Amino acid sequence: MNKEPSPKSETSSKDDLILTDAHGEYASTLSNAGFFAPLSFRNFRFLLGGTFLTNAAQFIQNVTINWLTYYLTGSGAMLGYVNLARAAGSLGIIPAAGVLIDRLDRRKLMLMINCWLFIITLVLGLLLVFGRPQLYYLFIFTFLAGMAQTVDTNLRQVMVFNLVPRTVTPTALAFIQTGWGLMRSIGPAIGGFLILWFGPEGNFLFQAGAYGLVMFSIMQIQLRMQNTENVDSSPFKNIREGLRYIAGESLTKVFMMMGFILPLFIVPLFNVLSPIYALDVFHGGPDTLGLLLAFTGIGGVLGGIFTISLKRMEKRGVVQLIALFLLGMSMVGFAFTTKLLYGLLLLVVIGFFEMVFLTTNQALLQLSIPDSLRGRVTSLVNLNAALMPVGGLMAGFGSDLLGGPQKVTIILGGISAAIALIVFLFVPVVRNYNLRQAISSYTE
Repeated sequence: MNKEPSPKSETSSKDDLILTDAHGEYASTLSNAGFFAPLSFRNFRFLLGGTFLTNAAQFIQNVTINWLTYYLTGSGAMLGYVNLARAAGSLGIIPAAGVLIDRLDRRKLMLMINCWLFIITLVLGLLLVFGRPQLYYLFIFTFLAGMAQTVDTNLRQVMVFNLVPRTVTPTALAFIQTGWGLMRSIGPAIGGFLILWFGPEGNFLFQAGAYGLVMFSIMQIQLRMQNTENVDSSPFKNIREGLRYIAGESLTKVFMMMGFILPLFIVPLFNVLSPIYALDVFHGGPDTLGLLLAFTGIGGVLGGIFTISLKRMEKRGVVQLIALFLLGMSMVGFAFTTKLLYGLLLLVVIGFFEMVFLTTNQALLQLSIPDSLRGRVTSLVNLNAALMPVGGLMAGFGSDLLGGPQKVTIILGGISAAIALIVFLFVPVVRNYNLRQAISSYTE
């Protein structure tokens, strides 16, 4: 692998790394990059705005699909089957997603994907307006949407590196993740009110409108021609190259494995155990569940803002490990809480450290991937989404076997904190990871 130093201005010092984007716009040095540095790049502003709309549409969509499924069937199991259809579509496209991202024009690919999402969402909305809702509509829609949204999510992570200089990519990635955290907090609430005001059919038409605005934002992005010389004509060979890179690069492999912690040990607290806490521990109802999820989202937004502000912090590997350790210990503390107020405050803390860990892990992972393989490796990294059902299954069975959610939460949080300690003590490549070193060179 060849290392190419980033271009420098004639007046810059040895450590002042100044890079340009597709328009020749200059980023400030790493030491002077401000909180809003990524927003100084026009292309990134359009990407970020489109990402906010995409996340909003997806969270609103999830609420609407789940509500309509339960309204039609009255079956909790059917909710699981419909979401399984989404997971099947997502997992089915992941191996090909990276090849598409590395081989095709990324702007055109993103435009085609969101055009597809606009069409299928509009069609479903119109079917609900002019006909009786059928369950198989939802299965087909979630499968097709799962495929498209998976490619779109991978593509947005990769395109950050096409739109801003490396000096500000960690901050830019934190903006992207913070937007996701914000929509996780308010998206379900917006979806619920839209169902109340316009019904599920109007909700889908609203989502289609959001995808139309996303397409407009994509058309405003100007992107440099990407280098596809190293991309083989065989998709299967390209997938193998991505796998070989992950297997051979210890840093990427460790960051990828640490990414498995969230779907296995952290996310189940929100997806599976939170309804049990709302009903059996805090003795509430749907409103209590909404509060639990909302306060987690508030913490996530605060954590994202904190991560964005870490412009001078070099030891991001240490930040990642500290966040993971405190996240695990906060979960343990939450398990001992029986009063709702204390529980909500602890969920803010949990959401905060979850987002710090997530944004830091994703930034470090992306910085360890060569540009020529970025799409293929990123899509394989996101296979960790397949672990969410496994983590949820473990948490659900654990809650039943151990007589409630508290003990399994202690176990999951304890494992997460223990992993952070073990990595800190025995994996120096993470502990000593230097952000400036990663930014100062391109890996082709």
